[in-house]
Amino acid sequence: MKTITRRKFLNSSITAGLALGMPRIVIGAGGSSRSLGPNDKVRVAVIGLGSTTAVGGVGGRGHQLIPRIREVPGARIVALCDVDQAHLDREAQPFKDRGEEVAPYRDLRRVLDDKTIDAVVIALPNHWHALATVWACQAGKDVYVEKPFSYNLWEGQQMVAAARKYGRMVQVGTQNRSSTLLRQVFDYLHSGQIGSIRYAHALVYREREGIGTVNTPTPLPDTVDYDLWCGPAPKTPLMRKQLHYEWHWFWATGNGEMGNNGIHVIDISRWALGQPQPPPRAIGIGGRFAFNDCGETANTHIALFDYQPAPLICEVRNVRVSKGPDAIGKFRNQNHGLVIDCEGGYFAGEASGGALFDKQGKKIKDFPDDGSSKGLETSHMSNFVAAVRSRKAGDLAAEALQGHRSTACCHMANVSYRLGKQARPEVIRETIQANRELSDAFERCREYLRENGVDLGASLAALGPWVTFDPKQERFVNDIADQANALSQREYRKPFVVPKIT
Repeated sequence: MKTITRRKFLNSSITAGLALGMPRIVIGAGGSSRSLGPNDKVRVAVIGLGSTTAVGGVGGRGHQLIPRIREVPGARIVALCDVDQAHLDREAQPFKDRGEEVAPYRDLRRVLDDKTIDAVVIALPNHWHALATVWACQAGKDVYVEKPFSYNLWEGQQMVAAARKYGRMVQVGTQNRSSTLLRQVFDYLHSGQIGSIRYAHALVYREREGIGTVNTPTPLPDTVDYDLWCGPAPKTPLMRKQLHYEWHWFWATGNGEMGNNGIHVIDISRWALGQPQPPPRAIGIGGRFAFNDCGETANTHIALFDYQPAPLICEVRNVRVSKGPDAIGKFRNQNHGLVIDCEGGYFAGEASGGALFDKQGKKIKDFPDDGSSKGLETSHMSNFVAAVRSRKAGDLAAEALQGHRSTACCHMANVSYRLGKQARPEVIRETIQANRELSDAFERCREYLRENGVDLGASLAALGPWVTFDPKQERFVNDIADQANALSQREYRKPFVVPKIT
């Protein structure tokens, strides 16, 4: 098999995206119109700082990225933005303590009006990703946008189109794309030394807790501009215990765990498979079990992306009620990362290291951490800043088109799940029995749920339909196309309307 390097794969995807008018070299337009010299700092605004205290959260994504940006030579944070004044005050204080000037904003539109800002880092809730990115591109700012790239499929299309039309560098925060170790692993697999790749397994076995229920609207924090927080999403009473972070588990604002963490392993699996497009079809099976809360998205989700000749299965597991050490389960001794099956063995691991095993499970080659995993976020941000200078979209490790196509996989999995109907396990087994890997994943999932007190004979899983995707039209086609496409767009609340970019 011919070796495909990360750079060659990236460039092939970019070539495929030239139909969207993507320039290979573009000089900045509008917004920050200055031409960066070799000694000029790239002036960055961080939009969306996040809660460091939200239950279930990871400490606020914008908050986490600030020190990483500060590690990048040639970058300087000049502005911070958040609709929660408490978050803004929290992050501005260390800058004041260091005697560094930073402009505080509540409204991201004021950030985009600031002609001194070259680039923005968008770490907002998912429902804001598209509008913030499109507005930033229109304002002449380059964009680093957190994963998942888009809230829905149509919005992702507009984000890519905006990057092209306005000639902006748009990087997605899937930092594993900057992993030198994974590049080595995939180059080795593509060399054919252990045969062709036959399957990819993407694992997200991550314990979570339920978020509870409320009977009356929860009072909003006094520090929050809720109208701006909602933005493009419906402005409805807050019917959950906390505003921050829990938005992930509601369809109006988030994409569930498939979009939250599934995107990381799906993205690098697509890289491993050398697939430049979303799959021709996908199916989702799952449910929200054991939590008995007000969340809407699946906490257990199996998705098959029917790539050929080597398909991809992503497994999400969030339920852990049992106290057993392996209650959430493992696959090939992994509970996160990748398992890439080849004809003569398999790779199991992630950006922090892994190993190659033969078909009997005996280790035949180590891929130890090369030291790059600890600095992945800084490397990924450095890559973005370098492209801001070079004006070459091909320099980006995770350019907009890559992010869009990987995130499209997440959308396909969620659309299938949302269109699914509850079915008894015997019916699910019979429906998927022709696919051995999917059947195995379902049986392993059933056992993991049983270990955690969930009987799929009593608490039925949803069996989604196959959703078929036309990559040229970037639309769902065939029997349930109307329903699937209806879940791929939304109605907007003025003035927060994502424009169609032509």
